[in-house]
Amino acid sequence: MASPLEPGALNFRWLLRLRWGAALGQLALVLSAQASLGLRLPVGPLLAIIGVELLSNAALSAWARTGPRMLASDDGAENAIAAVMAVDFVLLTVLFALSGGPNNPFSVLYLVEVALAAVMLAPGRTWALMGFALACFGTLFLAPRLGWQPAHGLSHEQMMELHIRGMWVAFGVASAFIVVFVQRVTRALAARDAELLEARTQAARRERLASLATLAAGAAHELSTPLSTIAVVAHELERQLATLPEAAEDARLIRDEVERCRRTLSRMATDAGAPGGEPSGQDPLQCVVDEALDGLAGREHVRVVALGDLGRRAPLLPLRALGRSAQALVRNALQASPAGGEVVLRVEATAGALRVEVMDHGTGISPEVLPRVGEPFFTTRQPGAGMGLGVFLARSLSEQLGGSFSLTSQPGSGTRAVVQVPLVASGASPPQAELAPP
Repeated sequence: MASPLEPGALNFRWLLRLRWGAALGQLALVLSAQASLGLRLPVGPLLAIIGVELLSNAALSAWARTGPRMLASDDGAENAIAAVMAVDFVLLTVLFALSGGPNNPFSVLYLVEVALAAVMLAPGRTWALMGFALACFGTLFLAPRLGWQPAHGLSHEQMMELHIRGMWVAFGVASAFIVVFVQRVTRALAARDAELLEARTQAARRERLASLATLAAGAAHELSTPLSTIAVVAHELERQLATLPEAAEDARLIRDEVERCRRTLSRMATDAGAPGGEPSGQDPLQCVVDEALDGLAGREHVRVVALGDLGRRAPLLPLRALGRSAQALVRNALQASPAGGEVVLRVEATAGALRVEVMDHGTGISPEVLPRVGEPFFTTRQPGAGMGLGVFLARSLSEQLGGSFSLTSQPGSGTRAVVQVPLVASGASPPQAELAPP
């Protein structure tokens, strides 16, 4: 079955919609010319030709809805488009031959068809159709000899007046078709450019993320030995300073903080090589909240709002990595809030998505700075207060899991960060992501 996203299939369906409009326009023109212009046209044969056009379009529309294999490739779709346009040239030629021959002002519609072919088809097919259109137009000069010139009962002056007015109407019809189609192509090109830009942006983020993962693994490897040494020395100091409670407490604090650093580095080394930052497990959604608050300084100022069934499991999502991303966002919110200010962590599980929202009531972010938030190592805080990776990693993880990330802020009113990822069914393929923890 042809994918609706294939450009050739889209062009074919768009051509069918244009043919409906063209056939109805032709029907209106024939009936109005017969009723108000005094022309004695062969209405029966003309209506029969238009009926053939409508029936053929109905058949082609039904065929296209079945998703034929021919439309599955751009080459096959172009062949179908070229064949339909060739049929249209033949039908137009018969219509013009029965209604004025080469003097019919609506012969400009040949040019509309050629313009559409130039946009839809490859150069070879376009030139072939242009040659076929010239041949069809040329046959109109034979129409009077074949007896196809209808009697009209009008003088030469009346016919010229009618011809000039018809040219005006034909110009309007042709212009409308060209404008509509060119605008459609322009919109399609703009959307395609936007998709390409987004793809390049995501590729750049993935490259930066891979570099960070490599850096995390290297840091974990290089720092493991000196941290072990510091831990051993701190333990010895604690034992030797047993008679000095305050000094022993300081040594114990050093040892605890070193152990915390070792756990973090170990997790970074593991996450750097694991899809999604962790192996797929059977953790409940509640672990996102637990991970977000684990070891967080200032967690007493965080108000948690849990909605939905957070007890159910999502075995194919890296929930702990999501929790660590949420913790980075909460930490940013706490740092941006005034002393004692409340930060809201809202986690909601719906039927198909997990939504994590972090909101503060701090100073907010200025419109000039907001577009840069999320760039790696970009931060507005004082040196040593952060590396500027929290938002970058949260955005990267959500995008790699097929979700979305948004950051909105109003200066003086606070900031809202939202991560939303789909809850993948247990039988689906797991999303792939590589993320070092913030």
